[in-house]
Amino acid sequence: MPLVAGFDSSTQSCKLVIRDAETGALVRSGRAAHPDGTEVDPAAWWAALEAAVAQAGGLADVAAVSVAGQQHGMVCLDGSGEVVRPALLWNDTRSAGAAADLIEEAGGGEVGGRFWAEAVGVVPVASFTATKLRWLARHEPANADRVAAVCLPHDWLTWRLAGAPGLDALRTDRSDASGTGYWSPATGEYRFDLLERAFGRRLEVPVVLGPTQAAGALAPAALAADGGAGGALLGPGAGDNAAAAFGVGARPGDVVVSIGTSGTVFSVADAPTADPSGTVAGFADVTGRYLPLVCTLNAARVLDAAATLLGVGLDDLSDLALSAPPGADGLVMVPYLEGERTPNRPSATGAVHGLTLRTSTPAHLARAAVEGMLCALADGLDALTAQGCRAERVILVGGGARSAAVRRIAPQVFGRPVVVPPPGEYVADGAARQAAWLALGGDTPPAWSPAGTEEYEADGVPVVRDRYAAARDRVLDRPA
Repeated sequence: MPLVAGFDSSTQSCKLVIRDAETGALVRSGRAAHPDGTEVDPAAWWAALEAAVAQAGGLADVAAVSVAGQQHGMVCLDGSGEVVRPALLWNDTRSAGAAADLIEEAGGGEVGGRFWAEAVGVVPVASFTATKLRWLARHEPANADRVAAVCLPHDWLTWRLAGAPGLDALRTDRSDASGTGYWSPATGEYRFDLLERAFGRRLEVPVVLGPTQAAGALAPAALAADGGAGGALLGPGAGDNAAAAFGVGARPGDVVVSIGTSGTVFSVADAPTADPSGTVAGFADVTGRYLPLVCTLNAARVLDAAATLLGVGLDDLSDLALSAPPGADGLVMVPYLEGERTPNRPSATGAVHGLTLRTSTPAHLARAAVEGMLCALADGLDALTAQGCRAERVILVGGGARSAAVRRIAPQVFGRPVVVPPPGEYVADGAARQAAWLALGGDTPPAWSPAGTEEYEADGVPVVRDRYAAARDRVLDRPA
């Protein structure tokens, strides 16, 4: 019974799961918090990883380890492997101006967007590593002069687990490389010309590994909690969304809808995408396929806001929503509570349409909130299918999926069968499954089947989407 370990080094914390490689059964786990902020000293990630390992009883008995982590970001190293400055995280927006400059320098507008989409599958935004490198070069030239290599959060942690043997030993995977802005999922190669365009000169970057290539081995002295144990194979790792897709067993034709504070909608695809509008980010997955992704700003917090407005808990909100009819008798909520990214309406506000004496009830408003949140996510699904992605089944995950109303109303909004896996650490599970694939070998990954998965048949109610679309197109922007 070989054991494998999977880490999720997220923005908020480090989670570790240790599972049976063959069955996926959970053996033990650990977790530790990360500091707040949009820039973090990577040493804090390492301290959290060590704490999670100690809580889980060490890694001395595992055959393989893989690290998944928050995508994008920027970890800069000098020639001796020392961190140059705190890492900028994906949610650090100071490089928004740099993103706009990179698009403008490529022709601006649709021309610039098409250039970047065709080159690397994504159009620059503040999240991506390339824009952060441009910001660093322009705003911290002394630090920029020291930089010899750039990598991503999970790359750096894997490198540390291997004993930090030298910059030429940095390794990454396709999924995380595809979010840098200088690696092409379509060709599988770095675009060093775009890296140089962003930073001003070429840097050392991690070697991009295939799905079952080892990034090295766990160094005997890497983890104090293990008392010198080492030798476990290190997997290539993954970006968080790709690891989550792998963790829930998404396959071609599946669309994963993740309802967290914000929402993500992504599919496993057989071909790369190139959306010049930037709505669909053309990432890669962990199996050799692709992971086109759409992000929305408003997801589970829409439910929180509705519950606060009605003065009820989330369970009561769910019960109220299910007591109202599909379509809420014409009451529609457009949930752009913090602006929106898909569509790109950063200054938009939320709106409620169709308010009448009949629909002025808590049940109608609760139903409209759930339907509005799901319709906004369905807009993301439409963006994927417009890029040629198949959407035969929806896998619903995230905190918002714990709502019974969300689970039961989702098939009516998406018009497709909906599968809801049991709550879990999907990102860490995906990393563990990757480690198991490495440990067990073979052409296909182990088939783990978690117990407790719920399935809901397609039950489309087109009028819900139609009314939402009409209301969405009438939303207002905040005054300047």
